[in-house]
Amino acid sequence: MCGIVGFVGKQECSGILLEGLRKLEYRGYDSAGLAVYDGKRTNLLRVEGKLAGLAKALQEKPLSGSLGIGHTRWATHGRPSEENAHPHKAGPVVVVHNGIIENHTALRRELLQSGVVFNSETDTEIISHLVNREIAAGANLEGAVRATLRRIEGSYAIAVSSETEPDKIIAARFASPLVIGLGAGENFIASDIPAILAHTRDVLFLEDGEMAVVTGDGVRIS
Repeated sequence: MCGIVGFVGKQECSGILLEGLRKLEYRGYDSAGLAVYDGKRTNLLRVEGKLAGLAKALQEKPLSGSLGIGHTRWATHGRPSEENAHPHKAGPVVVVHNGIIENHTALRRELLQSGVVFNSETDTEIISHLVNREIAAGANLEGAVRATLRRIEGSYAIAVSSETEPDKIIAARFASPLVIGLGAGENFIASDIPAILAHTRDVLFLEDGEMAVVTGDGVRIS
């Protein structure tokens, strides 16, 4: 099982994300990564191996910002490596994903035929490219994620952010757990409650087929 943590608010979030991932280490993983929006762009930091390596990399290359997502990965599609670690980025779009996209081969073939260049062997990278394509065609982030999920067969818990709408994270789930943590002027996303217990005890459990638009001011579920 992989781990997801997300934060949007006013605090510096890289430490919050890293600590949340530490609370999910019991789930097992072989790589880890963070993506944090710094006010201009989303910066990624990914490593193969344990969170100690990510913490060291974060000391050497700090990520500043108050919106971000983090992930610990257990390899399914693609070997353990920095390139296959989440988050994955396509244009302005950043994605973390737990689960398996069963129709990933057909979707990858479609994207390759349209000229998309892949940087990893993962099924998750497909999501980032599909969302990016929808945004490029004029959709907002919520609409782009919704359209993408209609194309996907399989299980997923995802968190998606975009430099085009840097005040929010979109979360959605089907057959893979995801919870929303509610705070004062800040909100959280996690694949399991321990990741956010240090910050809030007020949580919402997303049900299969539900999507949440998460900002610092609130959460809207549809």
